[in-house]
Amino acid sequence: MSGSRGESDDRLGAQPDPRGGFHYRVWAPKAERVSVTYMGPPERRFRLERAEPGYFVGQDPRARAGDRYWIALGRRRFPDPASRYQPEGITGPSALVDTAQLDDLEVLKRPFDLAHEVLYEMHVGAFSTDGTFDGARAHLDSLVRTGVTALELLPIEEERGERGWGYGPVHQFAIRRSYGGPEGLRRLVSSAHRLGLGVILDVVYNHWSGQAGFLERFGPYFHARAETPWGPTPNVDGPGGDEVRRYFFENARMWLEEYAIDGFRLDAVHEVYDRSAKPFWSEFSERCRALEARTGRRAVLIAESDLNDIRILNPPSEGGWGLEAQWLDDFHHALHAALTGERGGYYSDYGSLDSLARAFERPFLYEGGYSTFRNRRHGAPAAGARPSQFVVYDQNHDQIGNRGDGARLTTLLPGGLARVALGLTLLSPYVPMLFMGEEYGETRPFYFFADPPTRYAVGLVAGRLRQLRSNGFEAPPPDPTDPLTLARSRLDWARSESPEGEAWRAFVAELLRLRREIRALATAGSIQARAWETERLLAVRREAGGDSVVVLANLSEQAVDSSRVEWPGPWKLLLSSEAVAPAGSMSGDGPAWALSTGPGSRPVPARSLVVLQRSA
Repeated sequence: MSGSRGESDDRLGAQPDPRGGFHYRVWAPKAERVSVTYMGPPERRFRLERAEPGYFVGQDPRARAGDRYWIALGRRRFPDPASRYQPEGITGPSALVDTAQLDDLEVLKRPFDLAHEVLYEMHVGAFSTDGTFDGARAHLDSLVRTGVTALELLPIEEERGERGWGYGPVHQFAIRRSYGGPEGLRRLVSSAHRLGLGVILDVVYNHWSGQAGFLERFGPYFHARAETPWGPTPNVDGPGGDEVRRYFFENARMWLEEYAIDGFRLDAVHEVYDRSAKPFWSEFSERCRALEARTGRRAVLIAESDLNDIRILNPPSEGGWGLEAQWLDDFHHALHAALTGERGGYYSDYGSLDSLARAFERPFLYEGGYSTFRNRRHGAPAAGARPSQFVVYDQNHDQIGNRGDGARLTTLLPGGLARVALGLTLLSPYVPMLFMGEEYGETRPFYFFADPPTRYAVGLVAGRLRQLRSNGFEAPPPDPTDPLTLARSRLDWARSESPEGEAWRAFVAELLRLRREIRALATAGSIQARAWETERLLAVRREAGGDSVVVLANLSEQAVDSSRVEWPGPWKLLLSSEAVAPAGSMSGDGPAWALSTGPGSRPVPARSLVVLQRSA
């Protein structure tokens, strides 16, 4: 990631050259000769010159933005491995893109601080009616009014077909044409930044789709001894591994500099096979920090990890990977199992209210203890970690889409418990993330969908069934290759504008207002949590700077006496999830509560959540 924004010679792929035309840099150590072949009429060829280690470079003054081209290895033609745009799909020619200077983009003007962010996970293709970047822009205002501060986009690189989750990458540098391509993304990012919304991008650096096999014609991109369940893993520690690493470093630089992305969610970091002394992710974080220092712009790095290993978050100087935060599945699993009663698959390790209480007090529930699901010990303590280093959610694309019915909590749970799940998540000490539509109580499912060629479809469906059954879901999902599966997963914006949808949005907005404005909720202070399994009552107490807040959650079907909590007050009611009403009417100077026996003791209504603050 070295060099200034105006320098194109060190960048992979095709870049506008300050001298005119375009400059090419292609890594192809397996090739004897490499040329750029432009589509006609008339067709013409431009030969690249060899440069070590294994690169071919050249500056073509005649090349123009929009030209379609192939990279020719001898007589065979392939798309550019670092193509910025694939207008005819993954096997078609690449197209030259004149990436504008960074100052042509609207950049985020405010500091990006995870301790104060509210993330919003979005699948661009299912978020709006037309499933494009421009379609998403129309709804950004409503997210800001609700209290969302940053978008987290599911992968947008080019993969097979028109539909998909984005986790089958073929062209890591090419922005998905069905979403609107490079210009559409730039418009979405600029619109978000003007509203103060950060933009985090989900990137898939742990594997390629099997349909990216053409890369092996160029060089040893794929690992010789390992692969993931979803496709070949990158070669980051074998012969040629330095240049494969560079490929991903350059990809990150592209997103950060050419599109003003504010950071990344790094998919399944534990699936990168790496036995080197300098771990790939450690070097990746150092490269991003160097770029951050040069540009003055943050590069937030959030890992998806299945390891329960604090080394992911520790700095490289302490033997860690230096990533800023990670998704916290332990919190989700404890919450989901406690509220739904589901115990299949990985939920077999969770379910008690006591484990949910512990999830509020420390991030990793498995710190070296035995996991029934894994049939082994799992994890280590998260000593020294801050709450702002963990992202939590009551649902996300994986936890909804990786079940046969694609069901959201609004359909899995009675309405009251779905609001309890929201309240516990948004008022936790961690970084909260909403899944798209959750802010207004969306009930439509979110299925797994894909658009593979026919010869892959049968295997895809069969593999999906095996994965679901291993996670405890026996019911078959709808055919992921059917276009209707995506259509049924799109958000219902009419519901958003209905009285019920507005009430849900008001509830979420009020939770987020309390999180911003109440010191005990806005600051990482002390936290206590208690559970009463028989009564199905959970109590969470947060304190900071002399302020104290208690969140009570009743998961049972009947009211529960709150006097058993025995935390001295007096307390006043700030919010009750039962009072789902227009914004501004749910909080304030509510009635007094006593969390002990005697006058003022009040029951917590069935399937509800209440928020109390210590009275002066």
